[in-house]
Amino acid sequence: MLHWLPAEGPEMKLRDAHHYPSRRSAVLADNIVSTSQPLAAQAGLSMLARGGNAADAAIAAAITLTLVEPTGNGVGSDAFAIIWDGSDLHGLNASGRAPGGWTPERFAGLEQMPFHGWDSVTVPGAVSGWVAVSERFGSLPFADLFEPAIHLAETGFLVSPKIATLWARAADQLAEYPGFAGTFLPDGRAPQAGERFVNAPLAETFRKIAETRGRAFYEGDLARAITDFAAQHGAALSMADMAAHRADWCGTISRRFAGTELHEIPPNGQGIAALMGLGILEHSSIRDLDADDPQAFHLQIEAMKLALADVETFVGDIEHMTDTTVAHLLDDGYLASRAELIDPTCAQDFGAGAPKHGSTVYLTAADASGMMVSFIQSNYAGFGSGVAVPGTGIHLQNRGAGFSLDPESQNCVGPGKRPFHTIIPGFLMGPDGPLMSFGVMGGPMQAQGHVQMVLRTQIWGQDPQMAVDAPRWRVTEALGVAIEDTMPDRILDALRVLGHEISLETPDNAFGFGGAQLICRLPGGGYAAGSDPRKDGAAAGF
Repeated sequence: MLHWLPAEGPEMKLRDAHHYPSRRSAVLADNIVSTSQPLAAQAGLSMLARGGNAADAAIAAAITLTLVEPTGNGVGSDAFAIIWDGSDLHGLNASGRAPGGWTPERFAGLEQMPFHGWDSVTVPGAVSGWVAVSERFGSLPFADLFEPAIHLAETGFLVSPKIATLWARAADQLAEYPGFAGTFLPDGRAPQAGERFVNAPLAETFRKIAETRGRAFYEGDLARAITDFAAQHGAALSMADMAAHRADWCGTISRRFAGTELHEIPPNGQGIAALMGLGILEHSSIRDLDADDPQAFHLQIEAMKLALADVETFVGDIEHMTDTTVAHLLDDGYLASRAELIDPTCAQDFGAGAPKHGSTVYLTAADASGMMVSFIQSNYAGFGSGVAVPGTGIHLQNRGAGFSLDPESQNCVGPGKRPFHTIIPGFLMGPDGPLMSFGVMGGPMQAQGHVQMVLRTQIWGQDPQMAVDAPRWRVTEALGVAIEDTMPDRILDALRVLGHEISLETPDNAFGFGGAQLICRLPGGGYAAGSDPRKDGAAAGF
């Protein structure tokens, strides 16, 4: 395997090292794609091979993932992206808004938002994200980006092992939801690993989206199919809601840390939690510690508790964050005051909540011209709402579950509002340009994963595959912290002495520890990529 020397200047290079068990090495190439499913990586790479750029590759991979990894995303998902075009950084929010009928009164009497079913479905935004990225940055015709996915939908694809496991779990939970069994349970069951799954209706949906540049999905036949099915089940989602949707070029928010600058999408996403976590750690001794020092884990865990407590309380649709703003949360003086609360000798309960688990796909692509794309799309919980629209292959996210029913919350449900989102693409800049496009899919793991990836690659000099392979942790609630059972006993014992209440989980818990994809730019040109062995995915390049 390769090891990444600390980013102290132009002398940075790769060298051999073996710190963590891994079946993979970092992939090195001038053009590269890293995704959570190999067929999607190949779809993206095929666009680069025919002369397309990283934007074309990312969208082709994203489209293909809606077919081959339906357990994490679909045509009815939401999406976000951060794109380095060679000279500037751009942020895209392609998440959907609540239907016009979603007043707080609609959910009166409930303690929390519905987690499945039609009343968890906001307007799907992913298709608008594909169109927006292609129009602004793509070099190939939009329709070309659908060719790999259309072929696989019509001829079928062989279901990969981890996705098959998640599919089977969902079958027991979602079989009774509208349209689910007819779309995803042929012969009454989930397909097993190695079985071929054909989704001909989705191939036709892909064609309609490709031919109309998304208009069929928001204004035409597909929008009508979605909203007619909604009306049959008493849902509020309407043609007017679909037609009113737009993706927004929103820019990024950022925070400097140790000579680098982490960029995230502004709220309604949780990326600000990663910035806050790093901002708190900036006022700690983290840079004086080794990657596998128990005190380093302790400081990270405590910093993320503090960040997540604030995010859960204050973050929602940025247009409705009137009491506490992004600037308030990222103020250096405020973060320094939060860091002062950390006791290096014991764990504390700062009031952080226990966010719900989720499922997502993240991908990243980079090309020889220097363009780099960090892209994420998600259903939220596995197959999302459990609702699938008959005859289309479309299944719909359950992002509405991210709203609060607390009337005092800035994230309280309301017509046309965007809910709090867990999915976040990350992008790291250095003094001389981009350093890394990356993400860690997996619900509340994501902001915590971003912090872990930044520290491992930039402070502790680990290459992108090594950083992905390393054991992960995530805070849960109160003093609780879930840790992968591959973590060395000496670290676990030390954290217990500090008062952390540890629960051990296997790395196969994709919901718990997510799946990371990283592409790092090499100083001499080209890229090094890592792909998470916790998923079925791959990094590939030429």
